[in-house]
Amino acid sequence: MPFHFANVLLFSATAVLFVLGSLVAGRFLRPHAPTREKSMIYECGEKPIGHAWFNFNPRFYLIALVFVIFEVEIAFMFPVASVYKAFIEKGQGLLAFIEIFVFVAILAVGLAYVWAMGDLEWVKGLKQDVLQSIRDQKQKPLQGKDEKKAA
Repeated sequence: MPFHFANVLLFSATAVLFVLGSLVAGRFLRPHAPTREKSMIYECGEKPIGHAWFNFNPRFYLIALVFVIFEVEIAFMFPVASVYKAFIEKGQGLLAFIEIFVFVAILAVGLAYVWAMGDLEWVKGLKQDVLQSIRDQKQKPLQGKDEKKAA
């Protein structure tokens, strides 16, 4: 048994050394001549216009994350659906169903939370109390000016 672990260890060490050796060799063998054209952003052959670094709406990342989560769910559900009949034939159908139900329920709770927080709305409105506090802040300086004029 230790012989098998030695084979795996030797294979892993060889793989790591090969990768590191390739990276080091590439570092020393490639030409390094930076120019303005080489450091510019390449966008489909078009010359870039404007600044390359701009902020994305954070909601985009949230929508993308929710999409990836449910894509993974679907990737897990297809194999389960294909072998579910085999579980029933073995007498483990109820156990498999409960496991599937718990998995889907956890994801459904996550979706309900994201939905309840309003993060699935692309254009999110401000809450009424936020709008009221903004109005109050705008009125306070006006009231202070009126009091100074009266005095």
